[in-house]
Amino acid sequence: MNIEVHRLSPSRRGDFFRLHNEVNGCGWCCCVAWWVPTWEGWGERTAEDNRALRQALFARGEDDGYLLYRDGLPAGWVQAGPRDRLTHLTTDYGLEPDGEVWAITCFLVAPDARRRGLARQLLAASLEDLRRRGVRRVQAFPRRGHDLPPEDMWRGPEATFLEAGFAVVRDDSRRPVLSLTLTGADDPLG
Repeated sequence: MNIEVHRLSPSRRGDFFRLHNEVNGCGWCCCVAWWVPTWEGWGERTAEDNRALRQALFARGEDDGYLLYRDGLPAGWVQAGPRDRLTHLTTDYGLEPDGEVWAITCFLVAPDARRRGLARQLLAASLEDLRRRGVRRVQAFPRRGHDLPPEDMWRGPEATFLEAGFAVVRDDSRRPVLSLTLTGADDPLG
């Protein structure tokens, strides 16, 4: 099995949509949950609404994550970017503004690729790239619990973050916040 992780770019947007589909259980969301203003009305949004929002994000240059390829095909996704651009997230979690913090907010691994350690590989490669890009601190917002159903894993598995060195900075049963300082980060982002 050949694994590669690449930062999302305009040339990879088609792969983003190939991964975010009904077969993989993610054709409706298109990874825009934290881009809407609030949870109010979230359940009434259509797949077309969410795809249009994702297209608008792409149009303004928001290539906000990483794709994992297994044997040349997109098999995993993680959304990562500056935390404070996601007003919904910062408001929902009651976070003080901090322009230095990045957030990892969403994970997707295709069902036929799960339970093979790909989420760990995707997270590790993403963190290494963020470190090279000068990101100093990253936060994550996983759901708590063991053996969660796939539909509750979209924020990423807590154990995977802990294994990667994240520490719990808000120990809340419903809204934990994990944080990681990226040592050896290169020059600050330009």
